Amino acid sequence: MTAAAALPVAVVTGASSGIGAATARHLAAAGHRVVLTARREDRIRTLAAELTGAGHQAEAYALDVTDRPAVDAFAASLDRCDVLVNNAGGALGADPVATGDPEDWRRMYDVNVLGTLHMTQALLPALTASGAGTVVVVSSTAGHATYEGGAGYVAAKNGARVLAETLRLEIVGTPVRVVEVAPGMVKTEEFATTRFRGDTERAAKVYEGVADPLSADDVADTIAWAVSRPPHVNIDLLVVRPRAQASNHKVHREI
Repeated sequence: MTAAAALPVAVVTGASSGIGAATARHLAAAGHRVVLTARREDRIRTLAAELTGAGHQAEAYALDVTDRPAVDAFAASLDRCDVLVNNAGGALGADPVATGDPEDWRRMYDVNVLGTLHMTQALLPALTASGAGTVVVVSSTAGHATYEGGAGYVAAKNGARVLAETLRLEIVGTPVRVVEVAPGMVKTEEFATTRFRGDTERAAKVYEGVADPLSADDVADTIAWAVSRPPHVNIDLLVVRPRAQASNHKVHREI
């Protein structure tokens, strides 16, 4: 067995930027062979090259988690899987329920919920076979409390949260644990800009006056910590917010 084959394998979805890319860096540094998945192949190939250049084991696999045949083919290509980080997701729009675009809602559900379902179903046999598997679901504080203009995203992240909670109940007694990490306000290069369809000015207002929102690295560090606990220790839920955010509605802004 080669040294690379002996390393535990961590699959990270949505690894082309933000929390996913940061998580891949943390898990690689912690001794995992990381498999980076995302639709943007150029980005994950660049990240894989960065990690291998730093002496880590990493590979890139272009994948849309909403495409079940593609997910199944990806799962079949792996020799093992010890950790699955379901990070692919995101928000679209901030319209009220009365005028929200059903296509935005559908896309958010497809990626945040069905994407997580596809990956988890496809990799659960390998995670079980590892003898100490970990499924991480990156949800959001939006999945734990509603707010105006966020119903579609809140509904999707509630779906991801419930998926994690139910899976944990259903597979108890197997050597797989289920971890939910629910970040609050995280300032990344793309989340708010994507949500507001490229409106950078509107995206910037989300973080306006907040001295220290969370970074992708903060959340990745939390994920890596949860994954690195002894196999019998399950971190059911970690809610991670910046100090300036007491709730989805209560944020201290220095303006």
